[in-house]
Amino acid sequence: MGSRKHIVAEARKKAKKNLYMAKLVNNPSSPRKARLIADAIRGVDVDKALGILQYSQKESALKFRKLLLSAIANWQSKNEGKRIEESNLYVKSILVDGGRQVKRLRTAPQGRGYRIKKRSNHVTIVLEGREDTKTQVAQGLKTEESK
Repeated sequence: MGSRKHIVAEARKKAKKNLYMAKLVNNPSSPRKARLIADAIRGVDVDKALGILQYSQKESALKFRKLLLSAIANWQSKNEGKRIEESNLYVKSILVDGGRQVKRLRTAPQGRGYRIKKRSNHVTIVLEGREDTKTQVAQGLKTEESK
């Protein structure tokens, strides 16, 4: 019998086994610019998201694409023997949080200095397999037949 903390930690650990994620830390662009790309691929199938990122004109799109490929590789390492096409992976959630800010001074007229904040962000992508309605119906029929 474990303590409540131990039980909660075990439940969290079990839930993380089914999560397929990748993180990008200190991406050198502002969070506001990165969220534009994140909104474009949130909830989209992985194949379509890779296409969106490949042909996007935004600078962060290339880094997001690399991050998405890393998340797919993480999925493959946990699910050896399964095919990506059959699992119907999609971007479950994508978070863009503010990272560290590098503060600089820019020279200004009359001996003054203007402050510049060079922002960065942290990106987290979580993938999940989408169940087809056909598969759910087939599984439902199989369970009814077995009764």
